[in-house]
Amino acid sequence: MLYSTKTPAAKRVALREMLTPGAARQFPGAFNPLSAKLISEKNFDGVYISGAVLANDLGLPDIGLTSLTEVATRAGQIARMTDLPSIVDADTGFGEPMNVARTIQELEHAGLAGCHIEDQFNPKRCGHLDGKNVVDTETMLKRVAAAADARIDGNFLIMARTDIRAVEGLDAAVDRAKAMVDAGADAIFPEAMKNVAEFEAICNAVDVPVLANMTEFGKSELFKRQELADAGVALIIYPVTLLRSAMGAAERVLDAISEDGTQQREVDNMLTRSRLYELVDYEAYNRFDTGIFNFQVPTLDIGSNSANL
Repeated sequence: MLYSTKTPAAKRVALREMLTPGAARQFPGAFNPLSAKLISEKNFDGVYISGAVLANDLGLPDIGLTSLTEVATRAGQIARMTDLPSIVDADTGFGEPMNVARTIQELEHAGLAGCHIEDQFNPKRCGHLDGKNVVDTETMLKRVAAAADARIDGNFLIMARTDIRAVEGLDAAVDRAKAMVDAGADAIFPEAMKNVAEFEAICNAVDVPVLANMTEFGKSELFKRQELADAGVALIIYPVTLLRSAMGAAERVLDAISEDGTQQREVDNMLTRSRLYELVDYEAYNRFDTGIFNFQVPTLDIGSNSANL
């Protein structure tokens, strides 16, 4: 009932413990707090919160238009709904090193278990679009160092993402991954790898957990969990999958209403009322309310002494 039964500190410890090479832990992307509850109920390992999803949910493209406050607030609302650790996309850290430092502390205070900072120009663009620009190595290492130095809880996971593969090739991605680890990154997110062998190359090059981004319609194929586990991947994210699925369903229902004058043809595909009530745990709230507020509200009798009210 209400929110998570685990503290943010406990979730961070759990995240650290689960991220071992080859574990291929699965973190579906939540697009709102209720979807995070569903991810938890389905026994996944954790929750991912995509910057693209947060932007798209506001009706914006993923080009760096969201603010730190918007991201921290929404990510915190999602993270507190589940006992699973939640990782959030912090884009470029919302500015230069001092901004990155503040970003880390804001996300810590919001209850996240970790985040990733990337090496694109600020503002950035979606990692699976063409025409990306990356900052020089020195600038990125300053971001990573600022993030690592700023955290209060040493278990808060600082993941460094590099988009350099699409700009300068795999060798450059390997070199930058190594440098980011040396600067203090706890994990590496190599974006837009072409195949499993490229993920394996990154895993072999660093001694920290490596993330694989399995987003639809992107540069990478949708590799199976076991394929990525065999390559040494520690964590897999499915960032926009649930949002795309939900919006696809919403569009089909709106089409049905427009074309048929009723939503009837789509009702069988909807979450039922009872299932929705189960997901938000209506029964637990009812038990709590009955147990605490078990008195009757008195009525006012005409002519009674107000001192007895």
